[in-house]
Amino acid sequence: MQKPDLKNRLAHLTKWIILPAAILVIVAWLIIAPPGLLGKADAIGYAVCHRIDARSFHIDGRQMPLCVRCSGTFTAAAVGVIFQAILSGRRAGFPTRKVIIVLGIFALAFALDGANSYLALIKEVTPGRLDQIPNLYSPQHWLRLLTGSGMGLGMAAAVFPIFNQTIWKAPDLRPALAGWRQLGVLVGIMLLLDLAILSEQPFILYPIAFISTAGVITLLTMIFSMLWVMLMQQENSCETLRCAWLPLLAGFTIALLMILGIDLARLSLTGTWGAFPLGHP
Repeated sequence: MQKPDLKNRLAHLTKWIILPAAILVIVAWLIIAPPGLLGKADAIGYAVCHRIDARSFHIDGRQMPLCVRCSGTFTAAAVGVIFQAILSGRRAGFPTRKVIIVLGIFALAFALDGANSYLALIKEVTPGRLDQIPNLYSPQHWLRLLTGSGMGLGMAAAVFPIFNQTIWKAPDLRPALAGWRQLGVLVGIMLLLDLAILSEQPFILYPIAFISTAGVITLLTMIFSMLWVMLMQQENSCETLRCAWLPLLAGFTIALLMILGIDLARLSLTGTWGAFPLGHP
């Protein structure tokens, strides 16, 4: 009987390592994260967002897990991934050049508004510093949300086809975001969502708190799943979701481990689950 090669033995061994590792990481994170569902969402946002109170929406006085900009970014990322998964399946092609240009404009708007907002923050925290540099305009929540949403759509449009190119044995090379119609529908969905979010109604913000943090986990899981299959030299080896459970679980475990590590490092430095102590109002 022919012995399995090193690659197959390594793949078999990882099956027995990943599952207990995932359980350990999940348990550790659940213990360390603040109590309650929103507390767990806070712990995810804490790893990727400044969580400045004045730059966040609130649910009945309670700060959202992510700031306004990050809420838009990761809500849009989650919506973008789900949208492509439903309509495009295993399509692995990048958007057309015209769509990429639009997404690039979204990214530039994100960078411009972020820089303008950051300049205003520096002026708030350190009065007199950089006063000689004028802001282009007064930062507004609605601009943070819209530009964040545009960036999130771009992230989803980039990560989704790369994931399909890496995981599936026979990816469909047609564009995952097919053209103007799909882009228009996706942008329309996010505009409606953003309008709903800007109402700041608790019954809207509460699910957004979990959708946005799920967007963080989803993107990180997809990225680390791709890195995992490349490390294991198992690219383009899966034909079904059942086959993909191991790299997805590995990606999720690494993502949660990274979040846990950042949480612990930040908590040890600041002593709070809130924003960095910048002296802002």
